[in-house]
Amino acid sequence: MKINVIGGEMDRREIDEYIKYVGQKYVGRQICELDITIDGEFVDLKVHFKDMDFQRAYRSADYLVNSMEKLNDAKQKEFSEKERHKV
Repeated sequence: MKINVIGGEMDRREIDEYIKYVGQKYVGRQICELDITIDGEFVDLKVHFKDMDFQRAYRSADYLVNSMEKLNDAKQKEFSEKERHKV
């Protein structure tokens, strides 16, 4: 992950805390760059994410899941018996 500190200097311990913070806030997303802008007593964070490939989504009971394993047995059977439309 590339770290950019803009508008001042910051010690490594503080930078590590901001990295930890954005990692917890954006669980499951790949962060490639973090801009830390120092503005007086305030800090602004801008997070840049890696481009993610499109993942297949399955619709079940009006909600989307990205894995069939998340569905219960009845929903998996219903989905497997569903008629597919040609693309």
